Amino acid sequence: MERNLALELVRVTEAAALAAARENGRGDEMAPERIAAQAIHHAFSSIGAFQGEIVLGDPDGSGADPLSCGSRLGTSGAEVDVAVDPLEGGVSCALGGPNAMSIMALADPGCILRCPAGTYMDKIATGPDGHGVVDLDRSPLENLKRLAEARSCYVEDLTVVILDRPRHDTLIEQVREAGARVRLIPHGDVAAAMATAKEDAGVDMLLGAGGATQGVLSAAALKGLGGFMQCRFVPRSAADRDELYEIGIKDPSRKLGVDEMVRGHVLLAATGVTDGTFLEGVKFFKGGAVSHSVVMRSQSRTVRYLTTIHKFDYKPEY
Repeated sequence: MERNLALELVRVTEAAALAAARENGRGDEMAPERIAAQAIHHAFSSIGAFQGEIVLGDPDGSGADPLSCGSRLGTSGAEVDVAVDPLEGGVSCALGGPNAMSIMALADPGCILRCPAGTYMDKIATGPDGHGVVDLDRSPLENLKRLAEARSCYVEDLTVVILDRPRHDTLIEQVREAGARVRLIPHGDVAAAMATAKEDAGVDMLLGAGGATQGVLSAAALKGLGGFMQCRFVPRSAADRDELYEIGIKDPSRKLGVDEMVRGHVLLAATGVTDGTFLEGVKFFKGGAVSHSVVMRSQSRTVRYLTTIHKFDYKPEY
């Protein structure tokens, strides 16, 4: 994929973030994501360099949402697979919380892992020094000790991000008993996974179960950032197992690495909507707004952080 197209892609996530940011803290849990999806659908058509199927998107599959799985984006240009979350952390955005962002990844056809709607994954993510050091099959204590040794620091120096859910009560206890610090987040584990690969983010490891779509998007981001991640499907019912089998996942217990979730080269762009562990959110000011984005191209291993000023023409409604 051509390098200049990565910068075109970030225009799409910027459009979604700006639209969703107007709903930040307004309490409507459905509005921010709906508006962000509409903005992506509109902005993507203006690129003209890509077209492709959404293989990871709106999980309901009804087709009513412009970003539903199986829908297509664009009408010309190179054929790609599209993975998109118009607003990862939509509820957080609605409530004025952290870690909401718009994120989108493109890869060659057939290179992004498909995930049935609503499926979950167990996840572990760290920065580049986690390769060959931590593993999903090891206990939290062992993983933390090994990572601390690799970094020549104490376990007590490490911070682990975990989604604040009842299912993680035991995991939280294990991490605390190991001596590490726990940072609980209400939403936004993609931003947290990305933060593990950013030295000054103050996040050393992501642990716990979360959405499979977010797991694959995290893998796409960490592929560009050089980080480490392993995931494993967590079927919650026989129906989940059947759906996984139908898409070719014969052994849900098998660990999946970054290159198994996103094969080949990937373009990824993300723009913060609210302040988070990886990106700052949109800030409005007189006459415009400022957005903060990251755009990466795994083929060249380039990662660009963009601060963009957007000017608006306001028209009073009176």
